[in-house]
Amino acid sequence: MSPTYVGRRVAGRTGSAELPVELPAELPVLSEAPASVAPITPVTPMVVTAAGRRRAARGRRLSHPLVRALRPRPVIIGVATLAVAFGGAASSASQDGPDDADTLTSSSRTVQAPTALGGTSGGGAVSARDRQTPTVSRDSSRQALQAASGDRLVEAAERQAVQRDAALAQFAAQAEKQAQKLALNQWSLPTSGYRLTAEYGDVGLWATYHTGLDFAAPTGTPITSVANGTVTDVGYDGAYGNKTVVTLDDGTEVWYCHQTTMDVGVGDTVSSGQVIGTVGSTGNVTGPHLHLEVRPGGGDPVDPYSALSVHGLTP
Repeated sequence: MSPTYVGRRVAGRTGSAELPVELPAELPVLSEAPASVAPITPVTPMVVTAAGRRRAARGRRLSHPLVRALRPRPVIIGVATLAVAFGGAASSASQDGPDDADTLTSSSRTVQAPTALGGTSGGGAVSARDRQTPTVSRDSSRQALQAASGDRLVEAAERQAVQRDAALAQFAAQAEKQAQKLALNQWSLPTSGYRLTAEYGDVGLWATYHTGLDFAAPTGTPITSVANGTVTDVGYDGAYGNKTVVTLDDGTEVWYCHQTTMDVGVGDTVSSGQVIGTVGSTGNVTGPHLHLEVRPGGGDPVDPYSALSVHGLTP
């Protein structure tokens, strides 16, 4: 202690009186980086003077490496946060594994949402079989359409069959009626035991051409009507000799010429095959025969051979 004035003490300046505060030799090592690091305030050493007056000493700053590393800087805090998040993502990836992603199918997928700390918070599975969605088969739809089309075709065929049967029945009735009519008016040959000596259109012995068909037969051979009709003329007609004319229902006239006898009279109704006279040689002839002419509508003659053939007769 140095001498002082009365009533006033002056602290002496001695270099040995300063006692700095020492840090521990070892600091605890952190197992994990904390989510957030609180700033550490450096400890300012207090210097005690010899005179008993305390003042803040300007000691040297703390130079420990861990202290410098833990200084509160925003960059350090951000890096620590990213490291924690990256650690969680890596943990999630190690749990799933690269092979698990390849084994996912469209029917079942596992969804995991990573968190900032743990990497995963849970998982859920979605399966297409759990939806119980009804499946419509294209083949079944096609089969249903084909079945419906088949039913419609069957119904249409049945209707056509009914209509066809009705039409056939009506046609059969008409055909039967016509057959009965034809049977009643069936044409027949005008005589028998004959030979044809002159045909329609021949020339030579006639003034122009031969207008009928000649059936040569012995005198007195019966002559019959070729079809049903009414006798409209009976008598002698020059070169035609004795002639009988029978008019049919359609107006066609059939002439029977050169007869020896005439067995019917005007107005008589005759039928096919009924005897109306006999073969003769009256008029311009070279021998006994029947000269047959067919005149539609009472007009010009046509070929009798063709007229008989139309009705199924072959002279």
